[in-house]
Amino acid sequence: MNSLRQVRLNLGYTLREVAEKSNISEGYLCHLENGSKSNPSKTVMDSIAKALNTKAYLLFYL
Repeated sequence: MNSLRQVRLNLGYTLREVAEKSNISEGYLCHLENGSKSNPSKTVMDSIAKALNTKAYLLFYL
């Protein structure tokens, strides 16, 4: 399981909740979690990290 999904589930958030908080589409988040999309922009990573109250490097680089 990747860090993005793990953090999201640990916080009890649904994909829809993270999508709304980050202003990133639910479908794109799903692709990032499943690994079918990779290398999101810094802006996208920062938006998701902010929605999950963490740092982008913890979600995407560890």
